[in-house]
Amino acid sequence: MKIPKEMRTYCPYCNAHTIHTVKIASKGSRRTLAKGELRHERKLKGHGGKRAGKKDVDKQGKRVKLILVCTQCKKKHELVLKGRTKKKPEIKR
Repeated sequence: MKIPKEMRTYCPYCNAHTIHTVKIASKGSRRTLAKGELRHERKLKGHGGKRAGKKDVDKQGKRVKLILVCTQCKKKHELVLKGRTKKKPEIKR
């Protein structure tokens, strides 16, 4: 999925349609000391091997979230694209 580098869209701060630079929002890192994360690590530890077998079901595609930065006021806001995608999003050069 190709996304343009610049996009003309509505800015809620300027209250007008302006040109925005586009960046794909990346997922943050997991907290290593969270209770579920520690429990998962403990289950994988030792001689048990892999915890789960092969999955039969295909995963559902994620919705792409874009971070738009207004070129006039330099404020950021998010845009979630409609529909789910199986292809990895990339910004056109």
